Amino acid sequence: MASWSHTTSPMTSPNPRIWAWPLAALIGFPIGGEIANLIVGPVDSLGAALAGGLIAGAVIGMAQWLALRRLVPSLWIAATSIGMGAGLAVGAALVDYGTSRSDLVVMGAMTGVLVGGLQALVLARQRIPGATWWAIANPPAWALGWLVTSYVITKNVEEQFTNFGASGTLLFALLTSLLLALLFRRTSAGSRAT
Repeated sequence: MASWSHTTSPMTSPNPRIWAWPLAALIGFPIGGEIANLIVGPVDSLGAALAGGLIAGAVIGMAQWLALRRLVPSLWIAATSIGMGAGLAVGAALVDYGTSRSDLVVMGAMTGVLVGGLQALVLARQRIPGATWWAIANPPAWALGWLVTSYVITKNVEEQFTNFGASGTLLFALLTSLLLALLFRRTSAGSRAT
């Protein structure tokens, strides 16, 4: 049976720590968003969106990396931070920093394009088959996260946070954990076959 010793590749383990992904999201998103809100304030300008996204993305990326650290390098943190900073800056500017339901969905989708795209590059660098699916799945997952949040905390979204709330995070975490499990299962199966 494979173990997590220094001589065994994490891809050969039949049980990667995907179960930790939803927990990491439920910790990283609220903490990252709160820190960004305290330091930068509302996402109401290009600078605030970029800085807030970089800060929240670094915290979210760190939490995600801690869950996946045996599967992906620490480059995941930088990819998440840069992707969220750039994605939030572009997405928020596209909707003129609005907070309507449709604005939040567009902003979320754009953030997901850049976060998912950069994270997919990290997965591809690790030779994870199907990493492109990660890039494809993130925009709708981020958009759905904001959509759910807009129904749950309707008044609070006007405060222009960097990322969606706990309800959106839960949906995002569940959807993306299913995809991660598939990606890493395929990788494990491929490793055992060779």
